[in-house]
Amino acid sequence: MISKTKRGILCISLDFELCWGVFEKMKIDVKADTYFQNTRIAIPKTLELFANNHVKATWAIVGMLYNHDSIEWKKNIPEKLPDYKNKLVSSYEWVNQNGIEKKPHMFFAPDLVDLIQSTPGMEIGTHTYSHYYCQEKGQTVTQFEADLKKANEIAISKGITIEALVFPRNQFNAEYMDVCKSMGIKTVRTNPSCWYWDATKKDTLIIKILRTGDAWLPINRKSVVPLHEIDSTTEPLQLPASRLYKAWTNNRFLNALKMRRIFSEMTEAAKTGACYHLWWHPHNLGYYPNECLNELSSIVNHYKMLHNKYGMLSLNMKELRNHLKTIDNAA
Repeated sequence: MISKTKRGILCISLDFELCWGVFEKMKIDVKADTYFQNTRIAIPKTLELFANNHVKATWAIVGMLYNHDSIEWKKNIPEKLPDYKNKLVSSYEWVNQNGIEKKPHMFFAPDLVDLIQSTPGMEIGTHTYSHYYCQEKGQTVTQFEADLKKANEIAISKGITIEALVFPRNQFNAEYMDVCKSMGIKTVRTNPSCWYWDATKKDTLIIKILRTGDAWLPINRKSVVPLHEIDSTTEPLQLPASRLYKAWTNNRFLNALKMRRIFSEMTEAAKTGACYHLWWHPHNLGYYPNECLNELSSIVNHYKMLHNKYGMLSLNMKELRNHLKTIDNAA
């Protein structure tokens, strides 16, 4: 059997945000209603799939989802709000203009937070309180600190200790690491190590094309991360992402390319003792939930084969941090 310190790792992290992550991009209509209803149905099925197959995951949850209704949401507004120059990306401004009373299932999910919390192997992290954008002009580190403080407070009210963070829209900001550390964050997901995932670069058309195309074609050939390249001495620990799982589409050829790419990368990680960090948004399953769940089931089955053949491990972000420290201590 392969030594535990030399096994490949499958790490999964999910950005759970519902409408807070897309309100400025999505028309809130009947189609959106169905989309988020499907999302709410798919999440328990995803958790069941994970639990039945001993697959671990970190759920980075937008803190606003913990609220039960708009009344509780108003009570939990942080002391300082992000002063974005682009007001269209502010969840607070959007609520002031549109309201959230009529569509609570799109904005609140304390029941799903409870379900995640009660599922073995799941770690609950944060996606900030308000889906906070750390690269937007106008916002400050003090405002970010107030947001993260509120995310901590509402999690603690449910008996949850937050130790992992995923920056919304992958807007990783190295200047905010000290705030994360002071708030008890021990692990942060960072972007894939290629230039078109650099959070400091503007989202140009070519960058969007490359990010999308990379799901099917080997544009970035370094999606698997050797464990020795992850510096476990940094606080918080920075765990690079590998691959965004793109939801099922009505194109059989593209679906096959995507799955072949994921399977190939998982196998490489298992054979070489490296880390493969897969991530997606639960709402990505909203248009074709059954088809997406079938693909996720295939990924889980491929992991089980790699676990049996090469000893690959499934670890959430907290477990992976501890695993890396164990390796360092054994060296």
